[in-house]
Amino acid sequence: MANFAGTWKMKSSENFDELLKALGVNTMLRKVAVAAASKPHVVIKQNGDHFYINTSTTVRTTEINFVIGEEFNEETVDGRKCKSLATWETENKIYCKQTLLSGNGPKTFWSRELRGDELVLVNTIGCTIIKP
Repeated sequence: MANFAGTWKMKSSENFDELLKALGVNTMLRKVAVAAASKPHVVIKQNGDHFYINTSTTVRTTEINFVIGEEFNEETVDGRKCKSLATWETENKIYCKQTLLSGNGPKTFWSRELRGDELVLVNTIGCTIIKP
């Protein structure tokens, strides 16, 4: 099992605006969110399968506290309340499915993966592809 503990700084961010657009976030809020998310300060504490993650930006600070394999309360990247379930996808990668508590919206997921001395966070919107 990988050790995710430490303080992390953003090296690069790709397609965050497109993700927010797909979630229906308006242009003004997207601009603020993208600017704020460009330099987050992330602190991860880990004790085995128990994780605490604090992400702070100039606009917002979020904290999640969870145990791999147990549901926990979280907010999606656009602020909707959800139940989340994180599991080990590989020895170095956590995969988390988010289920909205109310309302409709796209299915969302995130993963965090250690690649050497880099932590890669991916936010994803689930989609269905049909054959024409």
